[in-house]
Amino acid sequence: MSTAVPALQHFKPWDYQRYCINRLLVDEALGLFLDLGLGKTVITLTAVNDLKYNRFAIRRCLVVAPKKVAEATWTNEAAKWGHLKHMRIVTVLGSQRQRIRALNTPGDVYVINRDNVAWLVDYYRNAWPFDMVVLDELSSFKNHQAKRFKALTWVRPHIKRIVGLTGTPAPNGLLDLWPQMYLLDGGERLEKYITHYRNRYFEKNYNGHGYTAKPGADDAIQQKISDICISMKAEDYLELPGEVVNVIPVQLDEKAQKQYERMEKELLLEVEDTEITATSAAVLTGKLLQLCNGALYDEERNVHELHNNKIDAFLELIEQLNGKPALVFYSFQHDLTRIKKALEKSDLRIRELKTPQDQLDWNAGEVDVLLAHPASAAYGLNLQDGGNHVVWFGLNWSLELYQQANGRLHRQGQTQKVILHHLVVQGGADEEVMTALEGKAATQDKLLEALKARIERAQEGIPSDDKRN
Repeated sequence: MSTAVPALQHFKPWDYQRYCINRLLVDEALGLFLDLGLGKTVITLTAVNDLKYNRFAIRRCLVVAPKKVAEATWTNEAAKWGHLKHMRIVTVLGSQRQRIRALNTPGDVYVINRDNVAWLVDYYRNAWPFDMVVLDELSSFKNHQAKRFKALTWVRPHIKRIVGLTGTPAPNGLLDLWPQMYLLDGGERLEKYITHYRNRYFEKNYNGHGYTAKPGADDAIQQKISDICISMKAEDYLELPGEVVNVIPVQLDEKAQKQYERMEKELLLEVEDTEITATSAAVLTGKLLQLCNGALYDEERNVHELHNNKIDAFLELIEQLNGKPALVFYSFQHDLTRIKKALEKSDLRIRELKTPQDQLDWNAGEVDVLLAHPASAAYGLNLQDGGNHVVWFGLNWSLELYQQANGRLHRQGQTQKVILHHLVVQGGADEEVMTALEGKAATQDKLLEALKARIERAQEGIPSDDKRN
């Protein structure tokens, strides 16, 4: 049984999206400072498509993105929309040999992770072939001493068009802006050298460590860059729904993919001769969803860690939020343990939702990441004052729990658009749950139907002689 290919969607841009697209067509350098969930990827791809195929203004476009974003987001976005179906997205990932093969594959947009930028610049040297570059998460280039920043400055003269995408360009203060703006305009607006930028807009602290912006520096800097940057927040666009769904595709690496497929097949084939009941279906899908998240309980409740692909995607998402508070829903206890361990080295204020004090501290802005299980946070809690970003690390089949959990932020008193981020493993059980939730059909029948389809697919991979009658 083959998986149905989803129908292509018709792209009808919102007014703000149309404005951004038009600016990308006109401006050779542009910073798009848009909140997560406002459609930066489809905006950019639509402009790239027009620039290449209608205006003949560019030949090859390079996208530099965080690793997990590079693996799937741009490819999936192009495949979703009818007007982009012909675009060839090539991911430049893996070993050096795989990356070189990808670079020699015909394509329109080449997507590489930011850690390989220096390698790419060294690989091409003076034969740099990309006349358009998109920096997906421009704030990744806020360090003027980093290799990735220096590498891009070397080839910047060869880049005709450059776009910087980010939600918050200066999460740690205005000093972060200089390297990002330098990549866009070569120092035209905020000085040619960071020392000149510091001297003009900042004063050194009395203790000799760090800098403080001079009075009025914020407004002066904003005025300087206003012609080259577009800043939009989700809550400013009333035509948007109260909740914005942001699906973040998670691609398993080769080892994890094989392990997932093998374990999935073994789990499914265990029940191929048994009539699936709601109880057994819940147990089975629970295991498949654990596999998506990266760990699995055995019969003695011991935890076996399988992969970190979803954890890595989660960390990249938290980084992109740039300090904006996030209410994170996990499914299993081992999810909570692994998330907390992954966040240990960050300077974020992490809290597990346990007591009324946790709720008060979140609403007071004293918590950056609030970890909660949907069953314990589904009813009665008012968390709308603490933030507007919900992250679903793990999904579950209960539509009621899902809606009630989201309602902790999306409720009366919330002043911003609530953005629901979902980490969804491609080809895994996550996708079926997400489809059911999106269709508001997370029912027992849907669960059973999805399981039967998966069992049939598992059986297809076994020679007919070995199949049981």
